[in-house]
Amino acid sequence: MPKVILYISMSLDGFIATKDDDISWLDTIDHGENDYGYTKFSSTIDKYVVGRKTYDLVMNLVGEFAQAKEYDCYIISRSKSGVENGVTFYNGNIKELIDRLKSEGGKNIYCDGGGEIVKELMKDNLIDEYIISIIPIVLGDGKRLFAGGVPKQNMELIKSKAYDNGLVQIHYKSIR
Repeated sequence: MPKVILYISMSLDGFIATKDDDISWLDTIDHGENDYGYTKFSSTIDKYVVGRKTYDLVMNLVGEFAQAKEYDCYIISRSKSGVENGVTFYNGNIKELIDRLKSEGGKNIYCDGGGEIVKELMKDNLIDEYIISIIPIVLGDGKRLFAGGVPKQNMELIKSKAYDNGLVQIHYKSIR
């Protein structure tokens, strides 16, 4: 059965973007040759779920949504539906979407935020694993990865790794 895996970066103080959706601070860390396991991770997925605000941010920054070339992409939107630019806009019940995607089999489902989507998935305990890269920067304010308003969820550490550049990656699985 495919798993839903949140793979995302956040600041040391828990933010995924500034209040005005700036994510340029992600580039403050020198990646060098390291992809922090992303290549290995991406070989285990074939579906991608992300919020519309994150999708719009990527489209405005890059002009294309590269994930649409690799995965079946579902953009969670309150109002928009249909297919555009190789992605499916979905405005139905997110639990029903995840249940359907899992029932189809295949590889795992990649969630890349944003915070509102993470909250909705956590409300129904739909995230199976959390892979979070903590960037060594304190933003002081912004959009939180975990906004609260979800039931308590127990986690089990799969692994953690600290890198020389200060990035720390944590990998947990949800205990149900």
